[in-house]
Amino acid sequence: MSEGFVPPPPPGTGAPARFLQRIRLRHLTCFVAVAQERHLGRAAQRLHLTQPAVTKTLNELEALANVRLVDRGRHGARLTPAGERFLRRAVAVTDAMESAAATLSGVGAPSAPIRVGALPTVASVILPKAISRLQSTHKDMGVRVTTGSNAVLLTTLRAGELDLAVGRMAEPDALQDVTFELLYTESLALVVRPGHPLTAYAGTAPMPAVLEYPMVVATAGTVPHHHTEVLLQRHGLSLPSGRIETLDITLARTLARDGDAVWFTPERAPQSDLDDGALVRLPQPTPGTAEPVGVFRRATPDSGTAVEEFAGILRELAAT
Repeated sequence: MSEGFVPPPPPGTGAPARFLQRIRLRHLTCFVAVAQERHLGRAAQRLHLTQPAVTKTLNELEALANVRLVDRGRHGARLTPAGERFLRRAVAVTDAMESAAATLSGVGAPSAPIRVGALPTVASVILPKAISRLQSTHKDMGVRVTTGSNAVLLTTLRAGELDLAVGRMAEPDALQDVTFELLYTESLALVVRPGHPLTAYAGTAPMPAVLEYPMVVATAGTVPHHHTEVLLQRHGLSLPSGRIETLDITLARTLARDGDAVWFTPERAPQSDLDDGALVRLPQPTPGTAEPVGVFRRATPDSGTAVEEFAGILRELAAT
């Protein structure tokens, strides 16, 4: 044997094998909690542990993996690229263990809930009917709904924490490992209470007159916010400093229903209030604000039959 030759390790003794031999379920449970809560303190509360115990367990996992999985800072915990890749597998393992535990309890394994992500403006529109239709034939099927911005939904979907998400078409760079299926398109609408002074105009109210009233718009960084800016720019105007920015549909509709606020919103969001006359739409044209809304799925989905059925229900409802 030459002096510089180093024999390869026996099979099963490399770094991956050592990782598998030493990792424990508590490491995965802790990591998933931190990833989902995005905060060590909240993860500790969820796990009924102290924060130092969570930190210690997380450090053990990273030492075993020999890679940084979570960046910790004053403002919370954020997954590294390696952490994002690892999260999907960790969630699958913890979900499988929960299902196995339920089976051993003697009550049988319950159906795992469908994990759906949705934009706030979408969650109140199509999801209630879709959930009701699903549960009319699957009474024991749970649905776990998470709302958030498009960026948050896509990140959570890629991490394996969602089975599907309903959101707005994103830039191509944001669709890595994700597919998009169009459900419908919608434009902005300007919505007010019945009897609002702006409804007294025989035709379209001048946009400067619209901005004399409190304005409710989606938060910065969202597509509806951007489209509102573009719409005002076409009239030589900009967003007023006194605007109210929110993604909370309940707050927005209450401000419009109970006061003189003008709600700049995707047109389907206030549909139930428009149908029952609690709100009315101003005849304000909003050209160039149409945006595709659809279902995001992972490019290699591992979802079950119930998820596929739910996606089909969304398609049917969008077509009506």
